[in-house]
Amino acid sequence: MIPRYTLPEMGALWSEENKFRKWLEVELAVCDVHAEMGTIPRDAAAEIRARARTDVARIHEIEKTTDHDLIAFTTAIAEQVGDAARFLHYGLTSSDVVDTANALLLRDACDLLLAKTDGLLEVFRHRAFEFKHTPQVGRTHGVHAEPTSFGLTFALWYDEMRRNRARLERARETVAVGKISGAVGAFAHLDPEVEERVCARLGLRPAPVSTQIIQRDRYAEYLTTLAIIAASLEKFALQVRHWQRTEVREAEEQFKRGQKGSSAMPHKRNPILAERICGLARVVRANSLAGLENVALWHERDISHSSAERVILPDSSIALDYMLDRSTKLFAGLVVYPDRMLENLQATRGLIFSGQLLLALTQAGVSRETAYEWVQRNAMKTWDQGGDFRSHVLEDEEIAKHLSREQIERIFSLDAYLRNVDRVFDRVFGRTE
Repeated sequence: MIPRYTLPEMGALWSEENKFRKWLEVELAVCDVHAEMGTIPRDAAAEIRARARTDVARIHEIEKTTDHDLIAFTTAIAEQVGDAARFLHYGLTSSDVVDTANALLLRDACDLLLAKTDGLLEVFRHRAFEFKHTPQVGRTHGVHAEPTSFGLTFALWYDEMRRNRARLERARETVAVGKISGAVGAFAHLDPEVEERVCARLGLRPAPVSTQIIQRDRYAEYLTTLAIIAASLEKFALQVRHWQRTEVREAEEQFKRGQKGSSAMPHKRNPILAERICGLARVVRANSLAGLENVALWHERDISHSSAERVILPDSSIALDYMLDRSTKLFAGLVVYPDRMLENLQATRGLIFSGQLLLALTQAGVSRETAYEWVQRNAMKTWDQGGDFRSHVLEDEEIAKHLSREQIERIFSLDAYLRNVDRVFDRVFGRTE
């Protein structure tokens, strides 16, 4: 991922230096287990642990000759260790190291993403209660529908991100799996106990069965989970982009001192964070498709997955980390205009209360079909001829036979639309709030 969208902690996790450190961590764990089991001399394992260090520049230099990064890595380590290096990588194949190290990287990436998810959840919780009883017009098909609570939007998003958190926890469990089973996964040169002990040392579970590689449905689950979370963040950001439109202007991104919105138009305050989040969601979603295509490989393995994974695993992790961080910033600082929401509620001159009027007429004994016809008649008059919907309804003789003026006035009130918000919040956040 380009530096522009890379935050320090996640970027460091996916650095070349850290990748090689994880490879070495796996190699050293294998040496220690071999020494415990008497496969290699204890003093050799101790010497390897004492002297082995990663040197990124040297590994890259050797790889120019080997065209194999794992061999370049073991060769660079052997140069430091000396004679004891003959016991390094004992009984292993490259994927034993790479895939088990990937499990460590993916597990740690999940931990960072879970922490960022928790931060966003807290922001959504706070803003939900802040605007719990703030009325806003609800929209379907982009058209004004009925009143709702602005806080319900954040409650909805909180509930969705809670599901995303559970997905991410499941993905973490799925990818935190190692394999030390040899060239085709048949343990020809290793006792399965080596795998079990190594994985235990590293805080991983051993794959119940593997080929030369960890099966890529595990990585696909991780990548599709990230894509789902990215899609949710895109959904939230897209809403901000609508709210910030000039003719809507119910909420907008915080615009800091010194910020510029346009090189040509000094008045502009654009939803750049929201648009950036929407754009990066496309990248994460596209990467998940490559992850799915990596599931099907030839026989016990081929290497067609490797090149794609070198891009999609770090890029998706880094991109989603950035998206979560910026989403938290965006919604924590979102500037909200309740007065503008009230203005927009009145924009259709009362048409948003048509559903409530329909129900009142049916309760008064009018058939639903007839009531719908009466209400729609007055609604279309308001759309086409102007005027106020309530006034048209009050003038309608057929409606007046079934509803009093006082009943009609009550229908054109926001109270009915906000009366059950507390109960919904109890379901989302619990009754202790």
